[in-house]
Amino acid sequence: MAGGRLKYRHLNRSSAHRQALLRNLVTSLFEHETISTTWHKAKEAQRLAEKLVTLGKKNTEASKLRAHQIFYSPHKLVPKLFGPIRERYLTRDGGYTRVLRVEPLKDDQAPSAILELVDGPKDMRFAMTARTIARQRKEGQEMNEMTKRNIEKVVRYRKNGEKELEDMVQKMSKLEFPPRDNSKTDERRWGGTV
Repeated sequence: MAGGRLKYRHLNRSSAHRQALLRNLVTSLFEHETISTTWHKAKEAQRLAEKLVTLGKKNTEASKLRAHQIFYSPHKLVPKLFGPIRERYLTRDGGYTRVLRVEPLKDDQAPSAILELVDGPKDMRFAMTARTIARQRKEGQEMNEMTKRNIEKVVRYRKNGEKELEDMVQKMSKLEFPPRDNSKTDERRWGGTV
């Protein structure tokens, strides 16, 4: 059979352009700890980011040299990779990044996603779980199985995870979210009329 399965996404780019794109995405990811991009780019950048965290956990001269070759701003990011990021993921065996699908961000309706480092200060699942717990407590609801499973996931590898989650729940309970008023829109999916 000619061809066969692809081992990676080509992203409609030449090899050099694709490598530059992925290096740029991974540099931005480690700089900001979360990025928004298309889903396909996020899945490919996730592969490279996981390999970089594994290099950071090895902490050898060869791994530092390899990280220098990948990052576009190595003097700023290599110490971060081999310092706080390495410490954060020492006990974790894998799954250092997470890809969350979101609504399309661009006009061409390309599937979009958020790529983030887990257990970091901008962890989306951590914040969403805290918001859910705050809402359920406010409404006097029992905690369901999905929320219990998410709590277990977000505090598992975090130092002082339960205390941090409770602090975040307290912050979320103080926030006021106004009800959505979608009567001004012409779109059906947002509650308006056409």
